[in-house]
Amino acid sequence: MMAAKIKKGDTVVVLTGRDKGKEGEVLSVRPKDNKVVVQGVAMAKRHQRPSQTSQGGIVEQEMAIDISNVALLDPKDKKPTRVGFKVLNDGRKVRVSKRSGEEIGA
Repeated sequence: MMAAKIKKGDTVVVLTGRDKGKEGEVLSVRPKDNKVVVQGVAMAKRHQRPSQTSQGGIVEQEMAIDISNVALLDPKDKKPTRVGFKVLNDGRKVRVSKRSGEEIGA
């Protein structure tokens, strides 16, 4: 299996679609579907029936968007960047920003 370039908790920017330019935190990653759920992006209204815990009604919820439509934000200058990998001297494999060469902590 390939290493994930985008992980839960990363800050990403949307590159295309109606939410182009929006930034948000990755809430979940679905590697099988090649999709990510980003906070505040691709909002859809869901009709939910009442249950014992929630009162129901119309609820706004984030929908999954394709992973190719988001780019990781560079930790240095907060601009979109591609992700590469580098093996450190101690044998750890880390994600690296192609833009600045900065290590991406996760």
